[in-house]
Amino acid sequence: MDTHLLIDQIPGLRRYARVLTGDAWAADDLVQDTLERACSKWRLWAVDTDLRAWLFTLMHNVFANQARRAPPRATVDVDDVAHELRGADGGRDQHIDLQRCVLLLPDDQREVLLLIALEDLSYAQVAKILDIPIGTVMSRLSRARSRLHELMDGTAPMVNRSGLRRLK
Repeated sequence: MDTHLLIDQIPGLRRYARVLTGDAWAADDLVQDTLERACSKWRLWAVDTDLRAWLFTLMHNVFANQARRAPPRATVDVDDVAHELRGADGGRDQHIDLQRCVLLLPDDQREVLLLIALEDLSYAQVAKILDIPIGTVMSRLSRARSRLHELMDGTAPMVNRSGLRRLK
């Protein structure tokens, strides 16, 4: 195992984990769990394939497993905390609003948006990482961008829908 190949990927993994979890400590734990899994499953990575995509796939799977095992998120009445959700106009406040709004996206939309916009991965790479069709990647990205735009403009209620489950 060439550890330099793995070490070179850590900044991207940390960036994605940080935005995905919304918490520095949880992000570091997620990166560590991902790297542990990568080391234990190193023999499964084919040398001629994209290491970055393989690591992001591992991270996605670790995150999904942790989310399934986690207790349900508490719901918050938006009217009770509305005054805390929007910052004043300005660079730093807008950045904080953007981070808050990204965290309010459903997990599936947030994952696609972050992998494409933050990590600059192709639709095909994201489809492979998340094990979904490219059309689904494009659809989730479109919905994420629309929802994020609505949240940043204040035209949509800031409700965290990621704690909800769709029943068919």
